[in-house]
Amino acid sequence: MSSTNDNAVYNARILHMVASSSRLRRVALFVALMLTSAPIVFASDWRIPEEQLARKIAAATGPGAVALEVANNSSLSHNDAEEIRRGLTSELAALGARLVNPEQAAATVQVTLSENLQDYVWVAEIRQGNNELSVAMVTTARPASVVVEHPAIAVTIRKTLLWTDENRILDVALLNGNPQHMIVLESESVMLLKFQDARWQQEQSLAVSHARPWPRDLRGRLILRSDHLFDAYLPGVFCRTSTTAALTLSCYESDDPWPLGTGESGLSAFFAPTRNFFTGALSPGIGKQTTMKAFYSAAMLPRDKYMLWVFSTVDGEVHLLDGISDQTQPKLGWGSDIASVHSNCGMGWQVLVTIEQDGASDSIKAFEIVDRASTVVSQPAEFSGIITALWADADGTGAIAVSQNSETGRYEAYRISIACSQ
Repeated sequence: MSSTNDNAVYNARILHMVASSSRLRRVALFVALMLTSAPIVFASDWRIPEEQLARKIAAATGPGAVALEVANNSSLSHNDAEEIRRGLTSELAALGARLVNPEQAAATVQVTLSENLQDYVWVAEIRQGNNELSVAMVTTARPASVVVEHPAIAVTIRKTLLWTDENRILDVALLNGNPQHMIVLESESVMLLKFQDARWQQEQSLAVSHARPWPRDLRGRLILRSDHLFDAYLPGVFCRTSTTAALTLSCYESDDPWPLGTGESGLSAFFAPTRNFFTGALSPGIGKQTTMKAFYSAAMLPRDKYMLWVFSTVDGEVHLLDGISDQTQPKLGWGSDIASVHSNCGMGWQVLVTIEQDGASDSIKAFEIVDRASTVVSQPAEFSGIITALWADADGTGAIAVSQNSETGRYEAYRISIACSQ
């Protein structure tokens, strides 16, 4: 899943002035004062958008008892968000609203502070009695981006070779235990292996039955389960293991959505059964967002009060969804495959991204996303071929990467993890 040209096609992944000295001193002093004071004035003066949003809310609720809640899903600081909440409270009171607890309110208002690349976006969801939910929104320009110095290299990517095979490997799942077990999903079978005598040994092979031919650039996903061993998702096919000791695998045609992120992310998406990407329909959705552009892969980044999702779309864009806004990143040169990893480094979560190297091989880099801006935090981990799969593992602490060796033609599955640089 390496990068390609901007116009994506099926099965082609994204490749990725003269004055006296005293006058000059006065001018310099004036400029310095302007530069140091302007951002502070901008950052702390929210009166205009507060007044605009309060008037829209009051027009919907009228005077009376109102419950107000403000959630910050933006890069604004806690102090700024609290100042905005106080400002909205004051403006609403001036317009005749009486702020009360929700159980005493005739109307409830949920304000979400979000943002896109240019503006802050404040959205108020207003519910009054049995009336339908109404929405009010205002925008206000964000300050110019401030360049923040980041360490050149913050983390190290570790690769551990798990399995090689002449058949295409779609996904791998590791089962912790003594001994350790591994599940390998291929196009026609699922292998169960045990680590014994310092090597992986096959214990069982389960056939993957399917009535229709597989599409080109086949993809598949393994999901570990608590009440049975695993589920396998393939284009138009769903497979499930039995709950009995004698393990069997049942496969049937299905258009069920595939889980995204780790098994506990709660988000799934529908996969196009005859193609190699997700359609863009999400289940159950990210907040109020239930659809987006068709995409190859997604990565979740938990935040304090919400979940940020990163999508690599088929047109080569990167989208950030937080349940309210869909922010499109400029062309970043990312490949098709991304996955998030939970670590003890930096912000705690990094995004692993495939990067095209020379047309015959790929690499993976780790990025962090701060205030909706991505920053590379690792040296590239290089592969000896094109990466064909990248999936977050079950517990979110690593990912499985599969590449096809450009010399041998064999598929190689690696576990990818993050280590904090010293």
